[in-house]
Amino acid sequence: MKEVKKLWEEVRELSLGNNSEVERLNSAPTPLQFLRDHVSQNKPFIIKKPNLHWPAFSLWPQPSYLSNKLSSSLVSVHLTPNGRADSIVNHLGSLCFASAHVERMPFDEAIKLVSNSNLQDSKLVAYLQQQNDCFRSEYSVLGSECDEHIPWATEALGCYPEAVNLWIGNHLSETSFHKDHYENLYVVVSGKKHFLLLPPTDVHRMYIRQYPAANYSYSQDVGEFTVELERPIRFVPWCSVNPYPSPETRESEMAKFPSFFDGPKPFECTVNAGEILYLPSMWFHHVRQSPDDNGFTIAVNYWYDMQFDIKYAYFNFLQSIHYKSPHGPTLLEIECGDSGSVASAPNEGEADKVTEDE
Repeated sequence: MKEVKKLWEEVRELSLGNNSEVERLNSAPTPLQFLRDHVSQNKPFIIKKPNLHWPAFSLWPQPSYLSNKLSSSLVSVHLTPNGRADSIVNHLGSLCFASAHVERMPFDEAIKLVSNSNLQDSKLVAYLQQQNDCFRSEYSVLGSECDEHIPWATEALGCYPEAVNLWIGNHLSETSFHKDHYENLYVVVSGKKHFLLLPPTDVHRMYIRQYPAANYSYSQDVGEFTVELERPIRFVPWCSVNPYPSPETRESEMAKFPSFFDGPKPFECTVNAGEILYLPSMWFHHVRQSPDDNGFTIAVNYWYDMQFDIKYAYFNFLQSIHYKSPHGPTLLEIECGDSGSVASAPNEGEADKVTEDE
């Protein structure tokens, strides 16, 4: 519908701007400014000088420091063949949603796996990205080296963060497009994070479809991954678009997802070490990263519960509208995979899934 396409443009003109850049603030906002100018408007920003005095900024980029500090800690490491956990993969000619193989091991072993992922012939990519409050559980010994919350955000939102998470990866770690039902304050400690962002109103450009859930399984004996479908079958709603297709597949990807590639440009931003990104609830985001001189990217994020208010009702209403791109067939009418089959879709609603995202 032309009305939906017009909405994408009007949201940018009225609230977000048309230059595809995220607003950058020189200093942290007051609680009132944060709530009035950004949370209520569902509008992201980056703080260039957030006035954080964390020991983490000088200590954590040193691998030996973390290894010594966490010498007795068991942590969860996520393993994939390519660095893309929680993403759509082709399995036996059909598409499925594959999550990483997760193993618990001493931190020293885990950080070596992350480092070895940088080797040219590596067939295994490790990422320390366990969620559900991993910083206050698996990495609790580091708690005094950064803030337990973001004071101006806590005051504005009227609560402490529900979860605080630590992320340690390398240049191969990549997160596919998804959204979260949290107000997200994302602090980069070392390296850089590269985000592509789209507002909730662009939901129809994401080509969200139901895919059967699967998991990577890794065999240390042969050093190879297999993909195993969950039994009983469970379906996961996920975005079908890869915003960075290879030169060989770019033309076909653009033909499959015209509303994404022909629509307004996603907002792009790089979050440098020492900076904070405010990522509003329900914004779609795709994440890549560049490591520091030691080969790592380290970040901490704070998940605050979103308010399930009128904005959430608007989003659910918009998502319920059937939209067919005027450019051509929908995704379900396009052959996907070598066999030409697609994942069946019992419904089109999106579940509230806590994702492995940054």
